[in-house]
Amino acid sequence: MDRIRIFVEELISLAGLTGSAVPVVRHILLIVVAIVLAWMGDFLGRKVLVPLIGKLTGKTEAKWDNVLFNRQVIVSACHIIPAVIIWELLPMVFYQFPLVRELLARLTAIYITVMIVRTGTVFINSFSLLETDGRRSSARQYFQSFCGVLKILMFFVAAVIVVAIVLGRSPMRLFAGLGATSAILMLVFKDTIEGLVAGIRLTSNDMLHKGDWITVPGTQVNGVVEDISLTTVKVKNFDNTILTVSPTALVSGSFQNWIGMQRSPGRRVQRKLYYDFRSIRFVDEEQKTTNLTQFRYAAEKYLAGLEAVNSQMMIMVRQLEATQCGLPVEFYFFLKSKEWKTYEHQLADILEWFYAKSADFGLKIYQQYPEQ
Repeated sequence: MDRIRIFVEELISLAGLTGSAVPVVRHILLIVVAIVLAWMGDFLGRKVLVPLIGKLTGKTEAKWDNVLFNRQVIVSACHIIPAVIIWELLPMVFYQFPLVRELLARLTAIYITVMIVRTGTVFINSFSLLETDGRRSSARQYFQSFCGVLKILMFFVAAVIVVAIVLGRSPMRLFAGLGATSAILMLVFKDTIEGLVAGIRLTSNDMLHKGDWITVPGTQVNGVVEDISLTTVKVKNFDNTILTVSPTALVSGSFQNWIGMQRSPGRRVQRKLYYDFRSIRFVDEEQKTTNLTQFRYAAEKYLAGLEAVNSQMMIMVRQLEATQCGLPVEFYFFLKSKEWKTYEHQLADILEWFYAKSADFGLKIYQQYPEQ
Protein backbone atom coordinates (compact mmCIF):
# COMPACT_ATOMS: atom_id res chain seq x y z
CA MET A 1 0.00 0.00 0.00
CA ASP A 2 2.73 2.43 0.96
CA ARG A 3 4.69 1.62 -2.20
CA ILE A 4 1.69 2.46 -4.36
CA ARG A 5 1.18 5.74 -2.54
CA ILE A 6 4.88 6.61 -2.85
CA PHE A 7 4.75 5.74 -6.55
CA VAL A 8 1.81 8.10 -7.08
CA GLU A 9 3.55 10.87 -5.12
CA GLU A 10 6.64 10.48 -7.31
CA LEU A 11 4.52 10.75 -10.45
CA ILE A 12 3.00 13.97 -9.15
CA SER A 13 6.45 15.34 -8.31
CA LEU A 14 7.79 14.45 -11.74
CA ALA A 15 4.83 16.22 -13.31
CA GLY A 16 5.70 19.37 -11.34
CA LEU A 17 2.24 19.83 -9.89
CA THR A 18 1.87 21.99 -6.79
CA GLY A 19 -0.82 23.71 -4.81
CA SER A 20 -4.46 22.68 -4.45
CA ALA A 21 -4.40 20.49 -7.56
CA VAL A 22 -2.15 17.90 -5.89
CA PRO A 23 -4.86 16.21 -3.69
CA VAL A 24 -7.27 15.99 -6.61
CA VAL A 25 -4.69 14.51 -8.97
CA ARG A 26 -3.47 12.14 -6.26
CA HIS A 27 -7.00 10.88 -5.64
CA ILE A 28 -7.68 10.38 -9.35
CA LEU A 29 -4.39 8.53 -9.85
CA LEU A 30 -5.09 6.26 -6.89
CA ILE A 31 -8.52 5.40 -8.31
CA VAL A 32 -6.96 4.66 -11.71
CA VAL A 33 -4.28 2.48 -10.11
CA ALA A 34 -6.93 0.55 -8.14
CA ILE A 35 -9.01 -0.03 -11.27
CA VAL A 36 -5.96 -1.13 -13.28
CA LEU A 37 -4.83 -3.56 -10.58
CA ALA A 38 -8.34 -5.01 -10.27
CA TRP A 39 -8.54 -5.43 -14.05
CA MET A 40 -5.13 -7.09 -14.11
CA GLY A 41 -6.22 -9.49 -11.37
CA ASP A 42 -9.35 -10.40 -13.33
CA PHE A 43 -7.36 -10.74 -16.58
CA LEU A 44 -4.72 -12.98 -15.03
CA GLY A 45 -7.40 -15.11 -13.41
CA ARG A 46 -9.36 -15.66 -16.63
CA LYS A 47 -6.44 -15.90 -19.06
CA VAL A 48 -3.84 -17.64 -16.91
CA LEU A 49 -5.45 -19.36 -13.92
CA VAL A 50 -8.42 -20.88 -15.76
CA PRO A 51 -6.37 -22.47 -18.60
CA LEU A 52 -3.70 -23.61 -16.13
CA ILE A 53 -6.17 -25.45 -13.90
CA GLY A 54 -7.85 -26.89 -17.00
CA LYS A 55 -4.54 -28.33 -18.21
CA LEU A 56 -3.66 -29.72 -14.77
CA THR A 57 -7.01 -31.48 -14.37
CA GLY A 58 -6.86 -32.74 -17.94
CA LYS A 59 -3.56 -34.51 -17.33
CA THR A 60 -4.94 -36.61 -14.47
CA GLU A 61 -6.65 -39.96 -15.06
CA ALA A 62 -9.48 -39.18 -12.65
CA LYS A 63 -12.68 -37.68 -14.05
CA TRP A 64 -13.99 -36.09 -10.88
CA ASP A 65 -11.49 -33.21 -10.95
CA ASN A 66 -12.50 -32.33 -14.53
CA VAL A 67 -16.10 -32.06 -13.35
CA LEU A 68 -15.71 -30.38 -9.98
CA PHE A 69 -13.05 -27.92 -11.20
CA ASN A 70 -14.67 -27.20 -14.53
CA ARG A 71 -14.45 -23.88 -16.33
CA GLN A 72 -17.63 -22.44 -14.81
CA VAL A 73 -16.40 -23.00 -11.27
CA ILE A 74 -12.98 -21.43 -11.90
CA VAL A 75 -14.38 -18.45 -13.85
CA SER A 76 -16.88 -17.78 -11.08
CA ALA A 77 -14.09 -17.92 -8.49
CA CYS A 78 -11.95 -15.54 -10.56
CA HIS A 79 -14.61 -12.84 -10.22
CA ILE A 80 -13.73 -12.66 -6.53
CA ILE A 81 -10.11 -11.63 -7.22
CA PRO A 82 -10.75 -8.03 -8.45
CA ALA A 83 -13.23 -7.46 -5.62
CA VAL A 84 -10.63 -8.49 -3.04
CA ILE A 85 -8.07 -6.15 -4.65
CA ILE A 86 -10.54 -3.25 -4.49
CA TRP A 87 -11.32 -4.16 -0.87
CA GLU A 88 -7.65 -3.97 0.06
CA LEU A 89 -7.04 -0.69 -1.80
CA LEU A 90 -10.09 1.21 -0.51
CA PRO A 91 -8.42 2.47 2.72
CA MET A 92 -5.55 3.91 0.66
CA VAL A 93 -7.66 5.41 -2.14
CA PHE A 94 -10.36 7.03 0.00
CA TYR A 95 -8.43 7.75 3.19
CA GLN A 96 -9.57 11.38 2.96
CA PHE A 97 -13.24 10.41 2.51
CA PRO A 98 -14.20 8.04 5.35
CA LEU A 99 -17.94 8.07 4.54
CA VAL A 100 -17.38 7.11 0.89
CA ARG A 101 -14.79 4.54 1.94
CA GLU A 102 -17.21 2.91 4.38
CA LEU A 103 -20.03 2.81 1.81
CA LEU A 104 -17.82 1.30 -0.91
CA ALA A 105 -16.34 -1.17 1.56
CA ARG A 106 -19.80 -2.47 2.45
CA LEU A 107 -20.83 -2.73 -1.19
CA THR A 108 -17.61 -4.58 -2.00
CA ALA A 109 -18.12 -6.94 0.93
CA ILE A 110 -21.66 -7.69 -0.27
CA TYR A 111 -20.35 -8.37 -3.79
CA ILE A 112 -17.67 -10.72 -2.45
CA THR A 113 -20.29 -12.58 -0.38
CA VAL A 114 -22.59 -12.96 -3.38
CA MET A 115 -19.77 -14.20 -5.63
CA ILE A 116 -18.63 -16.72 -3.00
CA VAL A 117 -22.19 -18.07 -2.80
CA ARG A 118 -22.38 -18.20 -6.59
CA THR A 119 -19.10 -20.09 -6.80
CA GLY A 120 -20.24 -22.50 -4.10
CA THR A 121 -23.54 -23.07 -5.92
CA VAL A 122 -21.81 -23.78 -9.23
CA PHE A 123 -19.40 -26.13 -7.46
CA ILE A 124 -22.22 -28.05 -5.76
CA ASN A 125 -24.19 -28.25 -9.01
CA SER A 126 -21.15 -29.83 -10.65
CA PHE A 127 -21.75 -32.98 -8.63
CA SER A 128 -24.80 -33.74 -10.80
CA LEU A 129 -22.46 -34.09 -13.79
CA LEU A 130 -20.84 -37.07 -12.09
CA GLU A 131 -24.00 -39.13 -12.60
CA THR A 132 -23.48 -41.59 -15.39
CA ASP A 133 -26.01 -44.31 -14.63
CA GLY A 134 -29.64 -43.92 -15.61
CA ARG A 135 -30.69 -45.27 -12.23
CA ARG A 136 -28.85 -43.57 -9.39
CA SER A 137 -27.74 -45.41 -6.30
CA SER A 138 -29.35 -44.66 -2.95
CA ALA A 139 -26.13 -43.17 -1.61
CA ARG A 140 -25.82 -40.80 -4.55
CA GLN A 141 -29.43 -39.67 -4.28
CA TYR A 142 -28.97 -39.09 -0.57
CA PHE A 143 -25.87 -37.06 -1.41
CA GLN A 144 -27.90 -34.98 -3.89
CA SER A 145 -30.47 -34.27 -1.18
CA PHE A 146 -27.65 -33.28 1.15
CA CYS A 147 -26.30 -30.91 -1.51
CA GLY A 148 -29.72 -29.28 -1.73
CA VAL A 149 -29.75 -28.70 2.01
CA LEU A 150 -26.19 -27.40 1.84
CA LYS A 151 -27.19 -24.81 -0.77
CA ILE A 152 -30.13 -23.68 1.34
CA LEU A 153 -27.89 -23.29 4.39
CA MET A 154 -25.35 -21.42 2.28
CA PHE A 155 -28.01 -18.99 1.03
CA PHE A 156 -29.28 -18.50 4.56
CA VAL A 157 -25.82 -17.79 5.98
CA ALA A 158 -25.08 -15.42 3.07
CA ALA A 159 -28.33 -13.54 3.69
CA VAL A 160 -27.45 -13.09 7.37
CA ILE A 161 -23.95 -11.88 6.45
CA VAL A 162 -25.35 -9.37 3.94
CA VAL A 163 -27.80 -8.03 6.53
CA ALA A 164 -24.94 -7.77 9.04
CA ILE A 165 -22.84 -5.84 6.51
CA VAL A 166 -25.68 -3.42 5.76
CA LEU A 167 -26.37 -2.84 9.46
CA GLY A 168 -22.69 -2.66 10.33
CA ARG A 169 -22.94 -5.37 12.96
CA SER A 170 -21.17 -8.64 13.61
CA PRO A 171 -22.76 -11.64 11.86
CA MET A 172 -22.24 -13.70 15.02
CA ARG A 173 -24.51 -11.36 16.98
CA LEU A 174 -27.22 -11.80 14.36
CA PHE A 175 -26.85 -15.58 14.46
CA ALA A 176 -27.16 -15.46 18.24
CA GLY A 177 -30.34 -13.44 17.93
CA LEU A 178 -31.87 -15.98 15.58
CA GLY A 179 -32.34 -18.39 18.47
CA ALA A 180 -35.42 -16.45 19.52
CA THR A 181 -36.92 -16.84 16.04
CA SER A 182 -36.22 -20.56 15.67
CA ALA A 183 -39.94 -21.38 15.70
CA ILE A 184 -40.52 -19.05 12.76
CA LEU A 185 -37.58 -20.57 10.90
CA MET A 186 -38.95 -24.06 11.49
CA LEU A 187 -42.26 -22.92 10.01
CA VAL A 188 -40.58 -21.33 6.99
CA PHE A 189 -38.44 -24.41 6.25
CA LYS A 190 -41.14 -26.92 7.23
CA ASP A 191 -41.59 -28.34 3.72
CA THR A 192 -37.84 -28.50 3.15
CA ILE A 193 -37.19 -30.36 6.40
CA GLU A 194 -40.04 -32.80 5.83
CA GLY A 195 -38.93 -33.29 2.23
CA LEU A 196 -35.38 -34.02 3.34
CA VAL A 197 -36.53 -36.61 5.87
CA ALA A 198 -38.88 -38.20 3.34
CA GLY A 199 -36.17 -38.19 0.66
CA ILE A 200 -33.75 -39.92 3.01
CA ARG A 201 -36.38 -42.57 3.80
CA LEU A 202 -37.10 -43.12 0.12
CA THR A 203 -33.46 -43.56 -0.85
CA SER A 204 -32.08 -45.26 2.25
CA ASN A 205 -34.84 -47.91 2.13
CA ASP A 206 -34.29 -48.38 -1.62
CA MET A 207 -37.90 -47.38 -2.32
CA LEU A 208 -37.39 -44.99 -5.22
CA HIS A 209 -34.69 -44.05 -7.70
CA LYS A 210 -34.32 -41.94 -10.78
CA GLY A 211 -35.48 -43.93 -13.80
CA ASP A 212 -38.07 -46.01 -11.91
CA TRP A 213 -41.56 -46.46 -13.31
CA ILE A 214 -44.10 -45.62 -10.60
CA THR A 215 -47.85 -45.24 -10.25
CA VAL A 216 -49.57 -43.42 -7.39
CA PRO A 217 -53.16 -44.49 -6.56
CA GLY A 218 -55.68 -41.68 -6.65
CA THR A 219 -53.52 -39.49 -8.90
CA GLN A 220 -52.58 -39.31 -12.57
CA VAL A 221 -48.97 -40.23 -11.83
CA ASN A 222 -48.02 -43.12 -14.12
CA GLY A 223 -44.56 -42.74 -15.61
CA VAL A 224 -40.81 -42.62 -15.13
CA VAL A 225 -39.12 -40.65 -12.34
CA GLU A 226 -37.13 -37.82 -13.92
CA ASP A 227 -35.71 -36.18 -10.81
CA ILE A 228 -35.83 -36.37 -7.02
CA SER A 229 -35.30 -33.16 -5.04
CA LEU A 230 -35.92 -32.06 -1.48
CA THR A 231 -39.52 -31.00 -2.01
CA THR A 232 -40.67 -32.69 -5.22
CA VAL A 233 -40.42 -35.89 -7.22
CA LYS A 234 -40.74 -35.13 -10.94
CA VAL A 235 -42.42 -37.86 -13.00
CA LYS A 236 -42.71 -37.95 -16.80
CA ASN A 237 -45.90 -39.75 -17.74
CA PHE A 238 -46.13 -41.91 -20.84
CA ASP A 239 -48.21 -39.21 -22.54
CA ASN A 240 -45.14 -36.93 -22.10
CA THR A 241 -46.80 -34.78 -19.44
CA ILE A 242 -44.77 -33.85 -16.37
CA LEU A 243 -46.29 -34.36 -12.93
CA THR A 244 -44.81 -33.58 -9.54
CA VAL A 245 -45.52 -35.20 -6.21
CA SER A 246 -43.96 -34.47 -2.84
CA PRO A 247 -41.67 -37.07 -1.23
CA THR A 248 -43.72 -36.68 1.94
CA ALA A 249 -46.87 -37.79 0.10
CA LEU A 250 -45.08 -40.87 -1.26
CA VAL A 251 -43.79 -41.86 2.18
CA SER A 252 -46.98 -41.15 4.11
CA GLY A 253 -49.21 -42.67 1.42
CA SER A 254 -48.51 -45.50 -0.99
CA PHE A 255 -47.17 -45.89 -4.51
CA GLN A 256 -46.37 -48.76 -6.84
CA ASN A 257 -42.83 -49.16 -8.13
CA TRP A 258 -42.53 -51.31 -11.24
CA ILE A 259 -38.76 -51.75 -11.03
CA GLY A 260 -39.24 -55.28 -9.72
CA MET A 261 -41.14 -56.19 -12.88
CA GLN A 262 -38.50 -54.54 -15.07
CA ARG A 263 -35.77 -56.56 -13.38
CA SER A 264 -37.68 -59.84 -13.38
CA PRO A 265 -37.52 -62.36 -16.27
CA GLY A 266 -41.17 -61.80 -17.14
CA ARG A 267 -44.13 -59.44 -16.98
CA ARG A 268 -47.32 -60.84 -15.50
CA VAL A 269 -50.58 -61.37 -17.35
CA GLN A 270 -53.74 -61.89 -15.29
CA ARG A 271 -56.90 -61.83 -17.40
CA LYS A 272 -60.37 -63.37 -17.02
CA LEU A 273 -62.96 -64.75 -19.41
CA TYR A 274 -66.56 -65.41 -18.33
CA TYR A 275 -68.20 -68.58 -19.69
CA ASP A 276 -71.90 -69.32 -19.84
CA PHE A 277 -72.84 -72.07 -17.36
CA ARG A 278 -75.21 -73.61 -19.90
CA SER A 279 -72.31 -74.34 -22.27
CA ILE A 280 -70.37 -76.44 -19.74
CA ARG A 281 -71.03 -80.17 -20.19
CA PHE A 282 -69.47 -83.63 -19.94
CA VAL A 283 -67.51 -84.94 -22.88
CA ASP A 284 -67.35 -88.66 -21.97
CA GLU A 285 -69.89 -91.33 -21.17
CA GLU A 286 -68.55 -91.84 -17.67
CA GLN A 287 -69.18 -88.13 -16.96
CA LYS A 288 -65.78 -87.55 -15.41
CA THR A 289 -64.41 -84.85 -17.68
CA THR A 290 -66.01 -81.62 -18.85
CA ASN A 291 -65.25 -79.49 -21.85
CA LEU A 292 -64.09 -76.72 -19.51
CA THR A 293 -61.57 -79.10 -17.91
CA GLN A 294 -60.18 -80.01 -21.30
CA PHE A 295 -60.03 -76.35 -22.27
CA ARG A 296 -58.11 -75.41 -19.11
CA TYR A 297 -55.44 -78.06 -19.65
CA ALA A 298 -55.24 -77.29 -23.35
CA ALA A 299 -54.81 -73.60 -22.56
CA GLU A 300 -51.97 -74.31 -20.13
CA LYS A 301 -50.25 -76.56 -22.66
CA TYR A 302 -50.66 -73.90 -25.34
CA LEU A 303 -49.16 -71.21 -23.10
CA ALA A 304 -46.23 -73.42 -22.10
CA GLY A 305 -45.36 -73.98 -25.74
CA LEU A 306 -45.31 -70.33 -26.76
CA GLU A 307 -41.93 -68.68 -27.30
CA ALA A 308 -43.25 -65.37 -25.94
CA VAL A 309 -44.27 -66.93 -22.60
CA ASN A 310 -41.69 -67.60 -19.89
CA SER A 311 -42.26 -71.28 -19.15
CA GLN A 312 -39.94 -71.12 -16.12
CA MET A 313 -42.45 -68.94 -14.28
CA MET A 314 -46.00 -69.67 -13.14
CA ILE A 315 -48.47 -70.76 -15.82
CA MET A 316 -51.97 -71.41 -14.54
CA VAL A 317 -55.53 -71.45 -15.87
CA ARG A 318 -58.00 -71.64 -13.00
CA GLN A 319 -61.63 -71.12 -12.07
CA LEU A 320 -62.69 -68.25 -9.86
CA GLU A 321 -65.81 -67.88 -7.78
CA ALA A 322 -68.98 -68.12 -9.84
CA THR A 323 -70.85 -64.90 -10.54
CA GLN A 324 -74.21 -63.99 -12.04
CA CYS A 325 -72.35 -63.05 -15.20
CA GLY A 326 -71.02 -66.56 -15.72
CA LEU A 327 -68.11 -68.66 -14.55
CA PRO A 328 -64.83 -66.67 -14.59
CA VAL A 329 -61.72 -68.47 -15.81
CA GLU A 330 -58.45 -66.71 -15.10
CA PHE A 331 -55.34 -66.97 -17.27
CA TYR A 332 -52.20 -66.38 -15.23
CA PHE A 333 -48.77 -66.39 -16.91
CA PHE A 334 -45.72 -64.23 -17.65
CA LEU A 335 -44.52 -62.80 -20.95
CA LYS A 336 -40.79 -62.50 -21.56
CA SER A 337 -41.04 -59.10 -23.21
CA LYS A 338 -41.58 -56.16 -20.86
CA GLU A 339 -41.57 -53.48 -23.54
CA TRP A 340 -45.04 -51.95 -23.60
CA LYS A 341 -45.94 -52.24 -27.29
CA THR A 342 -44.54 -55.75 -27.73
CA TYR A 343 -46.20 -56.87 -24.49
CA GLU A 344 -49.63 -55.62 -25.56
CA HIS A 345 -49.41 -57.20 -29.02
CA GLN A 346 -48.34 -60.58 -27.67
CA LEU A 347 -51.05 -60.46 -25.01
CA ALA A 348 -53.70 -59.65 -27.62
CA ASP A 349 -52.56 -62.53 -29.85
CA ILE A 350 -52.84 -65.02 -26.99
CA LEU A 351 -56.24 -63.83 -25.80
CA GLU A 352 -57.61 -63.81 -29.35
CA TRP A 353 -56.58 -67.47 -29.64
CA PHE A 354 -58.57 -68.23 -26.48
CA TYR A 355 -61.60 -66.35 -27.83
CA ALA A 356 -61.60 -68.37 -31.03
CA LYS A 357 -60.64 -71.72 -29.49
CA SER A 358 -63.37 -71.67 -26.86
CA ALA A 359 -66.01 -72.53 -29.46
CA ASP A 360 -64.07 -75.67 -30.47
CA PHE A 361 -64.61 -76.99 -26.94
CA GLY A 362 -68.28 -76.12 -27.00
CA LEU A 363 -67.81 -73.24 -24.57
CA LYS A 364 -69.74 -70.04 -24.96
CA ILE A 365 -68.20 -66.80 -23.70
CA TYR A 366 -70.75 -64.88 -21.67
CA GLN A 367 -71.81 -61.63 -23.30
CA GLN A 368 -74.32 -59.23 -21.82
CA TYR A 369 -76.63 -57.70 -24.40
CA PRO A 370 -77.89 -54.11 -24.13
CA GLU A 371 -81.45 -55.19 -23.26
CA GLN A 372 -80.03 -57.20 -20.36
